[in-house]
Amino acid sequence: MSEFFHMGGYALYVWLSYGLALVILVVNIIIPMQRRKKHIAMIKRRLRRTPAEK
Repeated sequence: MSEFFHMGGYALYVWLSYGLALVILVVNIIIPMQRRKKHIAMIKRRLRRTPAEK
């Protein structure tokens, strides 16, 4: 098992690559969710400000 985690001497590069890929995937999920919430809040504020047309 320790040989698997050691990766033949390249463990630092391999695990850093996995970690970086994981961080990028998480950021690609979180940022669009935050932007969506921000845009929805902005649209709600605009709708509240404009008087209803009759």
